[in-house]
Amino acid sequence: VQLQASGGGLVQAGGSLRLSCAASLRTFSSYTMGWFRQAPGKEREFVAAINWSGGSTYYADSVKGRFTISRDNAKNTVYLQMNSLKPEDTAVYYCAADLLVRRTVVADWSKYQYWGQGTEVTVSS
Repeated sequence: VQLQASGGGLVQAGGSLRLSCAASLRTFSSYTMGWFRQAPGKEREFVAAINWSGGSTYYADSVKGRFTISRDNAKNTVYLQMNSLKPEDTAVYYCAADLLVRRTVVADWSKYQYWGQGTEVTVSS
């Protein structure tokens, strides 16, 4: 199983980026997908998650209203559209997947079985 995250880069504050995560999961449409991030010297933190159908989405308070998670099950890909970026959004962003994670614990990184390699996002002030 591979999760390939891409789309990171350097952007000025107020700018936008779209991250993509392509998954080699046979039954991708059955998985809950999540995005997490880890800044230097900090713990990994939840960013957003989306259920198998795309009908339910979840966001950290820090990104609500600025970030949008979506998925295309035909392409085995999940996206994270990030707008109005702030310097505090600087981190390595990871996508994750799990079949069984419940909606009550989607923000718990330990509940996800599969992880991508991460893509770096740097927001300059």
